[in-house]
Amino acid sequence: MTSTPHSFQVDLRGLVDLLSHHLYSSPRVYVRELLQNAVDAVTARQALDPEAEIRIRLSASGGRVTIEDSGIGLTADEAHSLLATIGRSSKRGGEHGLEATRREFLGQFGIGLLACFVVARRIRVVTRSARDPRAAPVEWLATDDGSYTVRELPHDARTQPGTTVVLEARPGAAEWTVPAKVEELARDYGSLLPYDITFDEGEGEAPRSLTDLPAVWDRSFPTPASRRVALAGHCSRLFGFTPLDSIDLDLPVAGVRGVAYVLPEPTSPAHRAGHRVHLKGMLLTDRADTLLPDWAFFVRAVLDTDTLRPTASRENLYEDETLAAVRDALGARIRGWLAKLAASDPERLAAFLRVHHLGVKSMARHDSELLGLMLPWLPFETSDGPMSLEQFAAAHTDLHFTRTVEEFRQIAPIAAAHGLGVINAGYTYDADLLELLPSVRPELKVTELDAGAVTERLDPVTTAAELELAPFLATARTRLEPQSCDVVLRAFQPVAVPALYLDDRQARQERDRTAALESADSLWSGILGALRGSAPRARLVLNHNNPLIRRISALSDEALTGTAIESLYGQALLMSQRPLRPADSTLLNRAFLGLLEWATHSTDTQEDPK
Repeated sequence: MTSTPHSFQVDLRGLVDLLSHHLYSSPRVYVRELLQNAVDAVTARQALDPEAEIRIRLSASGGRVTIEDSGIGLTADEAHSLLATIGRSSKRGGEHGLEATRREFLGQFGIGLLACFVVARRIRVVTRSARDPRAAPVEWLATDDGSYTVRELPHDARTQPGTTVVLEARPGAAEWTVPAKVEELARDYGSLLPYDITFDEGEGEAPRSLTDLPAVWDRSFPTPASRRVALAGHCSRLFGFTPLDSIDLDLPVAGVRGVAYVLPEPTSPAHRAGHRVHLKGMLLTDRADTLLPDWAFFVRAVLDTDTLRPTASRENLYEDETLAAVRDALGARIRGWLAKLAASDPERLAAFLRVHHLGVKSMARHDSELLGLMLPWLPFETSDGPMSLEQFAAAHTDLHFTRTVEEFRQIAPIAAAHGLGVINAGYTYDADLLELLPSVRPELKVTELDAGAVTERLDPVTTAAELELAPFLATARTRLEPQSCDVVLRAFQPVAVPALYLDDRQARQERDRTAALESADSLWSGILGALRGSAPRARLVLNHNNPLIRRISALSDEALTGTAIESLYGQALLMSQRPLRPADSTLLNRAFLGLLEWATHSTDTQEDPK
């Protein structure tokens, strides 16, 4: 029988370059195209003859990849029309056969079998139509030089309906046709396809099934615990980690079924996780980064859908209203999981937050719904110990916070002893979240801690004691005036703390302005001087309960009293772990040397009565 050469209705070399360098991310997609054609074909065959035996078999050897199916098959005219025409609408020629079926699957983009030329130098298709048993088998033979032939074969060349496709690797693409590689790709793409697909390696090996149905999230298990174990194993094989938990993603109305796995290690909210999406069983992508809301950064999802649209390359999801609606619904499922943990399993919620609290805090700043859901449960360091805001707010309606860890650690013991509720907001995102707290809990008052608030909570000394120590306090205030620090007397716990250094953001800003003023030239001195305001100053709070303070206040030597005050100021400043200004360092050195001189002078006097 003779065959007549024909030309493709497209520049094939240009098409292959377009597919391999611009449309597809990798040549690996050729396996998906082979599976796609076979699945479409057997789906159409089943629609025509529900009793027909369904078979799809894939094999590879010697630089060739073969796939055989018992599908609908093609006539000679269909081979011309469907295998070599780019951009042909599936509606042309009527609603029948493979064309109508393909539209019901991933959609027809006019690429089809030609995409296999990204790895093949020649493609041979032998097919026989199930719709016309009297029609002869047809051979479609194409090469990457842009030509193809179609011819009828003897009836005994293929006795049963179906199609066999053979690819021969092009130079430089042999790695993609190695049997192990072909099996790996076919299993990755086709594990959830609705038909049993086998891989035959030959050499006496039994064919191996590539499909694994039903999907693990759809299987029945004797107990919830055994289901969790099975899902954990699936996650480990698929993503390479054992999840903290799994979340069912079941949206029947949207045609979505799957599962989200909670990451066991912290991850950045800025990292766009790659989720696996199957479209009617065929893997569409393992890098879907728009499937879930941005705040759900702590999960990796895998699901199957029949409603979401693929992009032209069929390697990602098309952004449209359907995807937006599904994304919101999946986000609601994950929020529901968090709410359920909060209501019924706080230990599992705590385990989750121990890992992902920083990321949740980051996202909650910009997501009011997530903020309202998670803020009561997020862990904070407080003057009452580590606890959630829900627990802390039950004991304090006026919440104060510090912006630095050092400030909190200095004030926390004293605040706890005097009933002042203080939260450490020195860690990342904590201050932002606390300032947002009244938006979800209006009954709570949240303010940044200042020196006045702490001083007011400390017990005042009696008027008589204040008057008795007035000369001492006047000396102390005069001595610390150059440091822009006031001195007050209070009685507080713990007794072991002689002095407490307190300031707030405004006081620190004023100190920074003063330091800049001292080092600035005349022009900037004038500008900075004009900016001087009435900001509160730092405070050195002396503890009247402390024995050392009582002894210092009783000293008759005014110079020694001043040196002792400077020493108390330096010690309190060091305990606050704030950066020292040059003036503070000078004061500390002077006080230290002054005390040494007084101690050694006192010793010399005792040794020499003269």
